[in-house]
Amino acid sequence: MKKVRLIAVLFAVCLLTSSLAHAAFLGHNFRGDYGLLSGTQPDPGLYLSAVYLRYDADRLLDSNGDPVGPVPGQPGSIDMNSYAASLWYVSDFKFLGANYGFMLFPSLTNNALEAPVLGLDQSTNTGFTDLYFQPVNLGWHTQRADFTAGLGVVAPTGRYEPGASDNLGLGMWSFEPFAGATVYFDEARTWHVATTAFYEMHTKKRNTDVWVGDILTLEGGLGKSFLGGTLTVGLSYYAQFQVTHDDVGPDFEPLLKGRKLARQRVFGVGPELTIPIMTSNTLYGFLNARFFWETGARSTLEGTTLTVTATFPIPSVSLE
Repeated sequence: MKKVRLIAVLFAVCLLTSSLAHAAFLGHNFRGDYGLLSGTQPDPGLYLSAVYLRYDADRLLDSNGDPVGPVPGQPGSIDMNSYAASLWYVSDFKFLGANYGFMLFPSLTNNALEAPVLGLDQSTNTGFTDLYFQPVNLGWHTQRADFTAGLGVVAPTGRYEPGASDNLGLGMWSFEPFAGATVYFDEARTWHVATTAFYEMHTKKRNTDVWVGDILTLEGGLGKSFLGGTLTVGLSYYAQFQVTHDDVGPDFEPLLKGRKLARQRVFGVGPELTIPIMTSNTLYGFLNARFFWETGARSTLEGTTLTVTATFPIPSVSLE
């Protein structure tokens, strides 16, 4: 029950590659923050969540899928921990036949960059990153399928200065329309498959001439629900593609010698589990965990992603 957009790895990652044209700027989309039932909006009500996300990577791959770095075998590593408290409100108000809702995600993050061969060992203190919110979140429900659509926005509230080693934001606005569906294979709605597509567009980075290319992210999974839908297990995935090239501006153009920065892509797959937090007569919330192994990366990092979320309906749900 979430969509988190947090700071990813900054352009300092390009220090780990021997050719600037092999790397790409990253956007705000945190891969893996959606999984099973990604195309389903919850029932009307207020939901509060506590979210932990961790990303670890020790390989930067070029446009051919080969590891790159000043010295092969010592490419360095990236570690990121992020924390968010989210609010998701779904109303009874109908718009185009859908329930209208909105989401807000104030978030904290820290980052660590290590490149032993370059003598780099840098990290940042935990602090507020860029603010993600959805002013429009729409949900439709039928017997065999759910649908969702809306708009996500990222405001550049995190600390950002070009070239700084302690940035907590990306210094740009991002706008992300999205649409998704969850399809149920049986009348009891226990077996399901879901996919949601997010298309991320950006403004120019603050105090630079850099424009990050558009990014398409697909997230979802195949799973089965038990205990009236309170317990869910399955296999989740994500796939991210940079659709348009980055524009680095006149200051960096001479370094590229007429070439474009390579467009990035990466895939992730792994298990997901949701368990209820409940007593015999009250449902207090849900605990969700998903883990992804990345593969097929091009012009970006390849590693692992972990997300853990505790979600609580306000008020709790009586089961009597």
